[in-house]
Amino acid sequence: MARLFGTDGVRGVANGELTIELAMQLGQAGAYALTKENEHKPTIIVGCDTRISGGMLANALMAGICSVGANAVYIGVLPTPAIAYLTKKYKVDAGVMISASHNPMEFNGIKFFDNEGYKLKDELEDEIESYIKNKMKDIRLVTGSEIGKVEYKLDAREDYIRFAKGIVSLDLKGMKMVVDCAEGAAHYTAVETLSELGAEVIPIHISPDGTNINANCGSTHMEELQARVVYEKADLGIAFDGDADRMLAVDENGKIVDGDELMAICGNHMKQKGTLKQDTIVATVMSNLGFFKMGEREGIHIEKTKVGDRYVLERMKEIGANLGGEQSGHIIFLDENTTGDGLISALHLLEVMNESKKKLSELASVMEVMPQALVNAPVPNHKKEQYMEYSEIANAIEKLEQKFAGEGRVLIRPSGTEPKVRVMIEGKDQKMIEEEARKLADLISHTML
Repeated sequence: MARLFGTDGVRGVANGELTIELAMQLGQAGAYALTKENEHKPTIIVGCDTRISGGMLANALMAGICSVGANAVYIGVLPTPAIAYLTKKYKVDAGVMISASHNPMEFNGIKFFDNEGYKLKDELEDEIESYIKNKMKDIRLVTGSEIGKVEYKLDAREDYIRFAKGIVSLDLKGMKMVVDCAEGAAHYTAVETLSELGAEVIPIHISPDGTNINANCGSTHMEELQARVVYEKADLGIAFDGDADRMLAVDENGKIVDGDELMAICGNHMKQKGTLKQDTIVATVMSNLGFFKMGEREGIHIEKTKVGDRYVLERMKEIGANLGGEQSGHIIFLDENTTGDGLISALHLLEVMNESKKKLSELASVMEVMPQALVNAPVPNHKKEQYMEYSEIANAIEKLEQKFAGEGRVLIRPSGTEPKVRVMIEGKDQKMIEEEARKLADLISHTML
């Protein structure tokens, strides 16, 4: 049996790999592992995004939670970061989000948060997994009055909106924005928050039907938002993904502003105000070379981690940083929330626009985005970590690194979730780097297959 937990919880096709039985077992094992030291009857909150399978999996999960003697509180459709925040606010023992984030609607996932609102450490995930692999032999199912209860708290989203509005002092009167909610979890919370702060909000993709989440909309499909911003003569566009832990923006000219640029904008503003802790931003090795050059020029240290927001967060906590994230728009403002939060990212960006009186295109010019080419090389999953053991691949990589030295960079890494080696090249000539990336990816696949 392969490892259940990936870099962001347990994922799979709902009712395929992610079965009702597995959801119930995750409820049982998760509740037991997270609360077994408690002397009181533990409580776990559960939320989901707008996928059609969310209710099915939530009920199976909550049945599992109750069967081991814990209480479950269903708080409805909410963004992932709302679950993290509310777990801590409500002083419950754990939180669970049912979502597959930016993935297509047939997928779903189950993600746990501890009582402080943090994603679980590897050791705790391994413990949960061990109970399931051991066919739940170590877990006692309760009877009688020991069985847990399911309660429903469907006004929780208002608590999250109040929290979001209180983060920054913002009056958005006179600001016009198009907001793409990806037919997902932000369809109420983001529109309500931004409207209550005074913005003229033109919302799109706010009619989820369970099957249209992320479908040609949101932060993974920005074309409609780009066109709409220009058509409406809006100040900016904001795009969330299905569970609203990511946010990307569009400037007034319809140009995408990615996660690196957003961190550069907010990081510089925080540094000027003296609120950027350690004068440091934590980012992954996949961030654009232009982002690292911006850091050198502006006196901001960019700390690099492996790809994955959990590694960004771990490093932030280790070194005491309060800003970090990924190019994809998964940005963590650790002073306010314990995970990436698309709405908080949007509010901080709007704060910079408000205080600087600058257009988003002008703010984004703080860094020059270097052209990037990313090509995936399919390889056998059990070999993907060994690509440097092949001399022809190692030699080809060395030649490319020499070719782009000083003018770009070459980054090769095995995928964390798929049977692929990812080839990323940055340089000044888009056509050339695409050709070189394709050639190297073909060589890797041909050599390793």
